[in-house]
Amino acid sequence: MIDADRFEAFVREYQDMVFATAVRLLANPAEAEDIAQTVFLRAFERFDSISTSATAAGWLKTVATNLCLNHLARYRARWQFFSELERPEDDERYEATLAAPASATDALEMAARQQHLERAVQGLPDHQRVPLVLFHFEDMTYKEIAAALGISLAKVRIDIHRGREALKRAMAGIV
Repeated sequence: MIDADRFEAFVREYQDMVFATAVRLLANPAEAEDIAQTVFLRAFERFDSISTSATAAGWLKTVATNLCLNHLARYRARWQFFSELERPEDDERYEATLAAPASATDALEMAARQQHLERAVQGLPDHQRVPLVLFHFEDMTYKEIAAALGISLAKVRIDIHRGREALKRAMAGIV
């Protein structure tokens, strides 16, 4: 039998990470909440084995990612294949947004840029947002993304390129 207080503490410890993973992939807080609940239902079923495991966070993140990908495959439109494009070159403006703020004003501007970027990412179509999130937030390789999504490596490259270009256009006015 599972100790309810231990499980509640477990959920509180990991709920933000699980929800953030889901909302980044789905761009819909309501759907992300549903996925997060399902993740913790699965965790409850295996709580005796994962509660003391050092890999619990990784397991939860993997389950959340897989549930989101299944959800997207099941409920969203299928993606079209586009012709291959070149990889994007490094953008100096993006590098500038990563620098530490020098003052309170800079910190506020950086927070506003971050919020604008998050809205822009959520506004991307699924076929661009999901590979970008998997690459930049989940540290997956292009090959791993292609395998997880069941699409070609070229499609992953194209979607990430187009997603980055769309984000550059969205961010051009505020950088």
